[in-house]
Amino acid sequence: MDEPSAISPAVESAGEVLQNPRQLSDRVAMGKAIWRDLVIGFAAQLGELKLGFTQLAALYAAAGTATLTIADLADMIGRSTSATSRVVTALEGRGLVKRHEEVADRRQRTIEVTPQGDALIGLIDRARADQFLAVVRPLPTAERALVAMGVAALANRAVTRRGRLIKAPRG
Repeated sequence: MDEPSAISPAVESAGEVLQNPRQLSDRVAMGKAIWRDLVIGFAAQLGELKLGFTQLAALYAAAGTATLTIADLADMIGRSTSATSRVVTALEGRGLVKRHEEVADRRQRTIEVTPQGDALIGLIDRARADQFLAVVRPLPTAERALVAMGVAALANRAVTRRGRLIKAPRG
């Protein structure tokens, strides 16, 4: 099947206007249907995996860190230390993370994502990528190229070396 390569009028008109942050925010808000479907798919997958969102956040936060304590993790996911400890206990019970006693301070424990935890993160990442690609594939070639350029721009400019989003200072 021949695929049209022209850019749709809506996309073309968006490129003709210099985008200020407010205009960009309005356009992002128009993507509500896409966001809704991504969130619903994500929630369904978490339900199938019997994994809560806070557990997933903790798993992602702990991935790739060498020495992460419960207190550090609690700060990262915005939960109390005791609530975070319960989350880690649940993840540990499923074999997704393990705790290690610190040599310097035996009261401290660090958290490490296990190979099973890494595999689960990979599974979730692939499912979200597949869901995103299902939305992008039907686009004309030129518009897919624009999406790829936008993703590349975000990856290049909005993400730190540790893979975290750069947040604008609160003003």
